[in-house]
Amino acid sequence: MIENVLFPILGLGGMGFIFAIGLSLAYKKFEVETDPNIEAIREVLPGANCGACGYPGCDGFAAAVAVGEAPTNGCPVGGAALVEDIAKILGVEADAAKEVVAKVLCQGDREKAKDKYIYEGVEDCAAASLLSGGPKTCDYGCMGFGDCVRVCQFDAIHINDKGIAVVDEDKCTACGLCVEACPKDLIEMVPKDSLVQVTCISQDLGRDVRKYCSVGCIACRICVRACEFDAIKMVDNVARIDYEKCTNCMVCAEKCPTKSIYANFDLRPIAVIEDEKCIGCTICKVNCKFDAIEGERKEIHKIIDEACTGCGVCAEKCPTDAITMEVKKPVAKI
Repeated sequence: MIENVLFPILGLGGMGFIFAIGLSLAYKKFEVETDPNIEAIREVLPGANCGACGYPGCDGFAAAVAVGEAPTNGCPVGGAALVEDIAKILGVEADAAKEVVAKVLCQGDREKAKDKYIYEGVEDCAAASLLSGGPKTCDYGCMGFGDCVRVCQFDAIHINDKGIAVVDEDKCTACGLCVEACPKDLIEMVPKDSLVQVTCISQDLGRDVRKYCSVGCIACRICVRACEFDAIKMVDNVARIDYEKCTNCMVCAEKCPTKSIYANFDLRPIAVIEDEKCIGCTICKVNCKFDAIEGERKEIHKIIDEACTGCGVCAEKCPTDAITMEVKKPVAKI
């Protein structure tokens, strides 16, 4: 009787032991080695899993950058410090970190833009836009129902008291979730060091824009003609800035009749010439497009503060590094 119970138990146990050995050997034979760099990179990533890098979360990005499929600066959330960390792990040169920030390209709040009807539905931009494009007469304007606010994991975007989404640039990590959430496509990533942005995306004709928004782009092309650096073009009836060419001179914002171009005039610098270094070569004067520098050859040159736009071309061209750009004092924003 005991044999009838014991032998099957021993038999099954033996088979299990043999199978375990077989599985162990198979595991070792077919084991796929894991790149230790993947785990090391994953450890330094911020862990937001926002997908802004274009990969399925931080794990996907870590695997891609470890094998060279993604650049070291592919995570917009981590910033320059993360780029350096990843470069050290891989033993490569760090890619230049491109710091960008979200910007809402609309100033048409309830005081400056008209509504075409009273909306009393669910406060959701995507839902509201299905009803004749939304309550605003401008089909391109911010409706202020907060789809972008709800997806932001960093508390970096809010609806102000006038019904427009506003980004807190100090908190923005450039993850891009708000860009994807906006049904009007009016949130854009712009260089963090840019002091000028066109805050309108309306493609309507200027005469129509005037009817419903006091701060909309009317495609007058004044900014295009005023730009000395060919940094502004009209695309689909709205001004667009080429940030590679823009020098932050802010002349476009000064000239814009509707103030649809935003400029942070508080941070506008002025060129300063260090007398001890200036050799009077006139290179700065020749290259200044705003006649903001005076002086004769072999004489110390002077900056005409009220004419200087802060474009910085003179500082770039100066062969003796005698010119620096300094924010002297805040002035009123336009």
